[in-house]
Amino acid sequence: MLELSKKIENALSFIRTKTKSAPKVGVILGSGLGDFIDSLSDTVTIPYQEIPDFPLSTVEGHEGAFVIGRFNEIPIVALKGRLHYYEGYSQSEITIPVRIMKKLGVETLILTNAAGGINLDFSEGTLMLISDHINCSGSNPLVGANLDDFGPRFPDVSDIYTKELRAKLKTIAINQGIDLNEGVYIMYSGPNYETPAEIRFYRAVGADAVGMSTVPEALVATHCGMKIIGISCITNMATGVLDKKLDHKEVIETANKVKSDFTKLLQLAIEMVSQDA
Repeated sequence: MLELSKKIENALSFIRTKTKSAPKVGVILGSGLGDFIDSLSDTVTIPYQEIPDFPLSTVEGHEGAFVIGRFNEIPIVALKGRLHYYEGYSQSEITIPVRIMKKLGVETLILTNAAGGINLDFSEGTLMLISDHINCSGSNPLVGANLDDFGPRFPDVSDIYTKELRAKLKTIAINQGIDLNEGVYIMYSGPNYETPAEIRFYRAVGADAVGMSTVPEALVATHCGMKIIGISCITNMATGVLDKKLDHKEVIETANKVKSDFTKLLQLAIEMVSQDA
């Protein structure tokens, strides 16, 4: 079995044969949020299945492609479809794309996800800026031999979702008439949805939204020295909040309904980050 560093090197070498771009901004798109790609120009799309030693996405709503292009002349790289721990990969494997982004030149990573609302003040379609996270996945992508080329053995995570960028984006959102909340995201491993008892526990420990992604990517991005913005789209209320069953189709449908505000917010975040670079 290839070492993680060799998998990263092989995948990166192939991607570099397809593009010479050196993007400073990276974006990972969550379930049903891939339409943002349509706003890019000069795109180079590289399906995951073409990349050597690269894990494949198997979930509806996650197409599975590296897309390198420009938004308003700002070079970016976006993952159209993320990888998940519940698909059977290790967390170090599902975060290979983050390490590749670092090698391509990315300095700021924008993480997006579809999440379940735990905060009772939220409703379907709420946009939440992630202020912090709780890792209830049962794993950590930094377990194992440290990749010294990327970062230290014990990275600091006291400002994992960069406070300075959050403050600026909240101000921009207000000025643009976008309703943007802020809260703590908790990661559960999945693939089943959480039980009502688990949601009550998560609320008690301070979580506002729950999902099955993002945390491993944020940890690896921090290890790589990147700044991070996290945005959750509340596509459903978590188990037990409303008297109805949960369904992944609902996640996709709600994401489609709010994609206009979501796309606008993401575009504003990219412009903000590029001006700070």
